[in-house]
Amino acid sequence: MPTPIHPRLRVAAVQAAPAFLDLDAAVEKTIRLMRQGAEQGAHLIAFPETWIPGYPWWIWLSSPAAGMPFVPRYHDNSLVVGSPEFDRLGQEARDLGIWLALGYSEKSGGSLYMGQALFDCRGRLVQTRRKLKPTHVERTVFGEGDGSDLAVMATEIGNIGMLCCWEHLQPLTKYALYAQNEQIHIAAWPSFSLYRGAAYALGPELNNAASQLYAAEGQCFVIAPCATVSKEMRDLLCTDDLQRQLLLQGGGFARIYGPDGAPIGNALDEAEEGLVLADIDLKTITLAKSAADPAGHYSRPDVTRLLLNKTKGDRVVSHVLPGMVLGDGLAPAEPVSSGQARKQ
Repeated sequence: MPTPIHPRLRVAAVQAAPAFLDLDAAVEKTIRLMRQGAEQGAHLIAFPETWIPGYPWWIWLSSPAAGMPFVPRYHDNSLVVGSPEFDRLGQEARDLGIWLALGYSEKSGGSLYMGQALFDCRGRLVQTRRKLKPTHVERTVFGEGDGSDLAVMATEIGNIGMLCCWEHLQPLTKYALYAQNEQIHIAAWPSFSLYRGAAYALGPELNNAASQLYAAEGQCFVIAPCATVSKEMRDLLCTDDLQRQLLLQGGGFARIYGPDGAPIGNALDEAEEGLVLADIDLKTITLAKSAADPAGHYSRPDVTRLLLNKTKGDRVVSHVLPGMVLGDGLAPAEPVSSGQARKQ
């Protein structure tokens, strides 16, 4: 992989409440935060999981049937890759001259996926990916990604990879990115507002520890944006006292970690909207790697290995037998798979 042209840069992790269930307002708020990041000197800004149009918290608060009234609105306000709204964010990245790592609910046909996209500072789409396995009740809303979504992209600001939420509790998923010499990792989280005190695994302590451990294990910088739950979201989603106890306002714990696992940059109050900013130097990764490179000198491939299948999970593949012609006597055109369309 090429040596980064800009080993030193300022990065930003967003901590804010989404413009919930409103695609147009969500795009506008994303642009406002991008401009705020650019004004503060950020070269790369990262947004939370399903930032557009917000995380579907109703799936944790009641039955699937009770949450059905939210489904049409959530679909209608999810982001389509290549749509005018999607392209507008790339254009804004170009105009501001910054890199954008975006989290969103991706609408593709009749299905939704937990998507992430990376735009470069020229507004070009570098990568899209989907969460490999939605967690628990998320599977009532979202489909799955495939092996092609575990990719680290070599860019002029470093080798960049992305994962969502509890993908950071999947050892093999993490190792797949470590093995691609990841230098900057986007760890996107929805917010830590749910079941606080009742389910420690869903709280900020363990989940921020997962981001921190990722930095130490992979010897990379981890940018961990984290959304908040606003009063308006809570009022809309919680219709009784039990639900109000389950979903708290706030929950923003955005963080940035260095390749030794140390927290760097500022911190915000959990209900405060803003940016966590840090200046990073990729050259410091060398020191961490010299101690423990999990996919290099500190590995034992003769004992344990990872099998990574990066085949795209196309739902429909056109199959034409050799010599087959169409009714008009013409040979069939080469089909474009759904996976290829998504990556273009």
